[in-house]
Amino acid sequence: MSAPFHADIAGAPPPASVEWLTASDGVRLRAARWGRGDAPLVAVFPGRTEMVEKYGSTVTELVGRGFDVAVIDWRGQGLSDRLPDAPLRGDVPDFADYQKDVRAFWAWLAAQGVAPRFVLAHSMGGCIALRALINGLGIRAVSFSAPMWGLTLPRATVAAVAPLAAFLRALKQDTMEVPGAGEEFELWNFPFERNELTRDAVAYAHAQAQLRAHPELRLGAPSIRWLAAALREMQALQQLDAPNLPALCGFGTADQIVSQTAIRQRMASWPGGQLVEYDGALHEVLIERAGVRDDFFAKTAALFAASA
Repeated sequence: MSAPFHADIAGAPPPASVEWLTASDGVRLRAARWGRGDAPLVAVFPGRTEMVEKYGSTVTELVGRGFDVAVIDWRGQGLSDRLPDAPLRGDVPDFADYQKDVRAFWAWLAAQGVAPRFVLAHSMGGCIALRALINGLGIRAVSFSAPMWGLTLPRATVAAVAPLAAFLRALKQDTMEVPGAGEEFELWNFPFERNELTRDAVAYAHAQAQLRAHPELRLGAPSIRWLAAALREMQALQQLDAPNLPALCGFGTADQIVSQTAIRQRMASWPGGQLVEYDGALHEVLIERAGVRDDFFAKTAALFAASA
């Protein structure tokens, strides 16, 4: 069944299809696909808070380089199902739920007669993608943008999250917002001068304008149980070997959101993995300044072409 797509803010070519999917647990998801099905397909795994339309420039870039593209709204964000009583709060009780979204995404693409050859994953999407690949997701190569394989949180905070979440779960209040979450989670209002996402003022203003034009796409701070689930998943993944397939990873050396140490450690042990560090860049490599963005896309396209 067709789903809405806000072409007025996406800045992307018209998609071939935008549809509602249903995960195995009944959660409704939205996904979009570009291309005629005759080019190698890149499946995009977005980060937390993001939606299909935010990847308009990424879609345009990849289509221009000869790829078909598909993008999903993870549960809890975009136009996919959210917490009914707190739609601005990002939430999942367990990161395994995102794998249900991956399976629904893959099944939807298969039903259209296309199979992804590659994955491009940003931030939280990098965490989801790594788990899917370790579980045996069949692709030929993967490109990570600032993957969330660790967070820049104080040790005391990390240690306190699990017991706090357990206490709140007993009270049936673990879907409450992470304590201390501030205005930095409201991208649509947060000033460029203080942002930790990109040094590109035009790209940042566009991301804000998207959310101001369509408030239903906004997402704020995560729930305490989301944070507890994220920490559990990242810790579990750190104990597992990287899959044996070609991989590129790029991140900015000024990134204050994800752990640079965790990224370096993972890529150092990835068979044939390539790590690119962009001096002074922030978290959103895909919408960073042109020099960073263009280099990352060029390296991603070269990896995919070599693995095709």
